[in-house]
Amino acid sequence: MTRRGWALLLAMGVIWGVPYLLIKVAVEEVTPATVVLARTAIGALLLLPFALRGGGLRPLRGHWRAVVAFAVLELVIPWILLSNAERTLSSSTTGLLVATVPIAAVVIGRFVDHQAVALVRWVGLVVALGGVALLLGPGAAAGGDPWAVVQVLVAALGYAIAPIVAERHLRGVPAIPLTTVCLTLAALVYLPVVLLEAPHARPGTDAVVALVVLGVVCTALAFVLFFRLIEEVGGARSTLVAYLNPVVAVALGAVILDEPLTLAVVAAAALILAGSAAASRRSATARPGATLAEAATELELRS
Repeated sequence: MTRRGWALLLAMGVIWGVPYLLIKVAVEEVTPATVVLARTAIGALLLLPFALRGGGLRPLRGHWRAVVAFAVLELVIPWILLSNAERTLSSSTTGLLVATVPIAAVVIGRFVDHQAVALVRWVGLVVALGGVALLLGPGAAAGGDPWAVVQVLVAALGYAIAPIVAERHLRGVPAIPLTTVCLTLAALVYLPVVLLEAPHARPGTDAVVALVVLGVVCTALAFVLFFRLIEEVGGARSTLVAYLNPVVAVALGAVILDEPLTLAVVAAAALILAGSAAASRRSATARPGATLAEAATELELRS
């Protein structure tokens, strides 16, 4: 991998590890719906000029049902659940729980598509679930609010199903127009929700900055850089970003928010990351790479 490839990979690992911290800061002062609306609206507006280049939104014609399904599974449901869960969960715990997406993908592939699952992937699933159990134990980081944990795991389930929709119905659709439309749809869903929640207290500087950074850096800029990463290192290597994000989330939570970095959290992180890596391991016959749009759907719109 080139220096440029490593730089892009590390940048994406940081950028997509930061949202958990920013969401935690924002939900202290604004509603979860406001967090989702601000992020999606800002991201959509900034990506729109890129989406309109070339063929614009025309490649999406004939795919609108799949686009809506993808938006619901990747954005509309997961982002509100994550934002609501972080009202009580720490940002680091949320980041670790989202890293269980490969586990859900293995289960879905086995029981829905009847895919054969290698032993190493089942072992990875069990190991990662052990890490989740550590987070849920008595006195653990997430032990006091099981409903919040359920919300994060449901979000992870949506993240696991969405790529199946994209693989079957959105193959070949340009990633930036798809992302822009999905962000716009999510913003339109939550605009009336935020209006119905009015009146809103004026958020402080920290919350406003968090919302702006979420939209500008962690959404719009992140996708532009991610597509360049795919072009530089290929679709397969770009998925390494998924294993950097939780590490960044845990580190930022401990350093900036003073979230407890206990032995249980460290052990859970190790188990979840190792197990998820094993669970997502491809067979020897799998394709070594992917097209731009295919690879983008594997990690797109995460957190």
